[in-house]
Amino acid sequence: MADKIRVLLNEEEVNARISEVAAQISRDYAGKNVHLICILKGGVFFTCELAKRLTIPVTLDFMSVSSYGSGTVSSGIVRIIKDLDEPLEGREVIIVEDIIDSGRTLAYLIEVLKQRNPAGIRLCTLLDKPERRVKKQVKVDYTCFSIPDEFVVGYGLDYDQKYRNLPYIGVIEQ
Repeated sequence: MADKIRVLLNEEEVNARISEVAAQISRDYAGKNVHLICILKGGVFFTCELAKRLTIPVTLDFMSVSSYGSGTVSSGIVRIIKDLDEPLEGREVIIVEDIIDSGRTLAYLIEVLKQRNPAGIRLCTLLDKPERRVKKQVKVDYTCFSIPDEFVVGYGLDYDQKYRNLPYIGVIEQ
């Protein structure tokens, strides 16, 4: 039986909000170069759309960091699966995530990246679940949407590797 998916944010809403966030980042970093760090796999769709809309010089790198197994609940154990290819020293860094909930993964990742001496680190996410935040020190600088505590798919977000390619954000109905 196929999963029933309810549309939470349609494609037009997502695209419009990404454009607004990109314009804000472009204003905030006017005259500077920005190094985007895309958190794989889920962040790739959002990162590409965001980068296309930025009007400032952009470089890009990728990390794969996981605290999930094959289920829907964080395991709480953070692993770096793929590290960066380029050094961060002196760079203005924006970590780009698909979704932030507990903040455990990001709290760990930010501490690791700070040790690499970037000029600054900010955090940008497509979706935020602030009521699920366990690591209160994780502050999101750029948020497209704050959403309720539901398990979402689409636009890079998956359920056991399925549904990443949906052009909208949906909720799997139980």
